[in-house]
Amino acid sequence: MATENLRSKQEIPKSSAVVPELFYKVDIVVIGAGQAGLSAAYHLKREGIKPGKGFVVLDDEFGPGGAWQHRWDSLTLSNVNGINDLPGLGFAEAVNTNDKELQANIAIPKYYALYEKTFELPVIRPIEVTEVIDRNGRFLIRTNGVQFNARGIINATGTWKTPNCPKYPGWEKFKGRQLHTGEYKNASEFIGKHVIIVGGGISAVQLLGEISKVTETTWVTRIPPDFRHYEFSPEHGREAVAMVEDRVREGLPPKSVVSVTGLPITPAIEDMLNNGTLDRKPMFQEITENGVRWEDGTEMDADVIFWNTGFRHSLDHLAGLHLMNDKGGIVMTGELVTQVAADPRIHLTGYGPSSSTIGANRAGRAAAKELINYLKLK
Repeated sequence: MATENLRSKQEIPKSSAVVPELFYKVDIVVIGAGQAGLSAAYHLKREGIKPGKGFVVLDDEFGPGGAWQHRWDSLTLSNVNGINDLPGLGFAEAVNTNDKELQANIAIPKYYALYEKTFELPVIRPIEVTEVIDRNGRFLIRTNGVQFNARGIINATGTWKTPNCPKYPGWEKFKGRQLHTGEYKNASEFIGKHVIIVGGGISAVQLLGEISKVTETTWVTRIPPDFRHYEFSPEHGREAVAMVEDRVREGLPPKSVVSVTGLPITPAIEDMLNNGTLDRKPMFQEITENGVRWEDGTEMDADVIFWNTGFRHSLDHLAGLHLMNDKGGIVMTGELVTQVAADPRIHLTGYGPSSSTIGANRAGRAAAKELINYLKLK
């Protein structure tokens, strides 16, 4: 593989727990090899930063694909939302896009693998970044293997590894199964069970539609769903991104795009509205041994509580840098709002307005160029 060849050429140490104090010095460390991380790596190399000596990409997965390799089986090319070409190599060059039943968790990892090989990107895996420390004007990147020392960081860890699962009173009493979106594979595992689906985003609606075809479901949301009669357009997307951008420039926690755009009524959602699948109930107050209970005392038995309540940004390894403010956000700046205002040596891609797949591409490019300029690497 290209990464193995590059390790040999550049003498990059392999991930290994037996040499925990070996520090490998580079200019830039990219953390994460999803869409934003690969885009950043491509642009770093294109700008003349040498793979291995100038930058490396650290990924905690066992293979290419980022979070896509963990998506549910029913997410196919016919219903997936947001596959965008990485810079320099189109998705159609890696997979047969005419096969609409091809699973996204197979197709996209195949694409990412070809991308890494084609551009000989210095991806090291599996290696988990556990902590980043600022010391003497450089960053010490501690991992479960080789340690790294860098002048700048592009963090592209996304959100998939940190599910947001609100633990309502009685959580530990429930005798049934609780799971989050990130653990879902297919609806067949719920046949014959009553599933309470929690969440008002697009994933909750899609999976509700899928699961309701094979078993009994109840839909619960904290606030009423915001269905809108419009066809989502690039203009709507830009408007939503601008609103999220304003928040992170002010240091406020970023909101999800759907909180701005609402849920456009597609033909599939229209059918679900008509057949009663989207008969939503308000959020319950507590969880019981056998189900849930609402504030008025109404109870409902359930076998499964399925939390589609989103994810939070995977930034715990940066906690020692004290980037977060008392509002729970990080003040961001830069052309595409990837640069941490308090420390321009750090870029966060996939945070705030760059959390979409198309936003991640552009953010990778902006982060690479701005960090190169700031560090005066050219």
